[in-house]
Amino acid sequence: MNSSYLTDPIILIVDSLTSLYILAVLLRFLLLWCGTSFYNPIAQLLLKITHPPLRILRRFIPSIGRIDTSSLVLMLFLQMFANFIILILKGVMVNVAALTILSLSDLVALLINIFIFAVFARALLSWINPGAYDSASSILAALTDPVLNISRKFIPDLGGIDLSPLAVLLFLQLVKMIVLPPLQQLASLLG
Repeated sequence: MNSSYLTDPIILIVDSLTSLYILAVLLRFLLLWCGTSFYNPIAQLLLKITHPPLRILRRFIPSIGRIDTSSLVLMLFLQMFANFIILILKGVMVNVAALTILSLSDLVALLINIFIFAVFARALLSWINPGAYDSASSILAALTDPVLNISRKFIPDLGGIDLSPLAVLLFLQLVKMIVLPPLQQLASLLG
């Protein structure tokens, strides 16, 4: 047995648990930023599981307008903690600057992936069950309407076929391909 036999399960657990909690905090941040109703059952769940650490952080870190800076700090701290534990278990030592940039890169990737998933799910739901209103579709609408509305300004109506989700998905993939590699390369140069 090599060392990865023991460390790989620990890495999986650390990565999975922190990623799920960071996802919950990021969704809460986005829903608050989009002005979503928090009477939605999914939003209520996100509020309940993310409230304890954010309540403490808000004592020291105030919000700036509609931007919940305490959520941003919590996400960055959790991502840095997870990356630090994973890199230590892999036997890699990194400095704080590299760890910060790597963590920012991971958070940007998660943000882009959330929007990709949300736009794709919304487009799929519009084909399967158009006009439905439930807790999941209202959250998807709140998340995707701002980006889809921008796309709809540039793409003409094609007789009932909305190509704006396709344009947004293409744009998000391009952003992912252009923004993330330089950040990851900078983190590796600093590490």
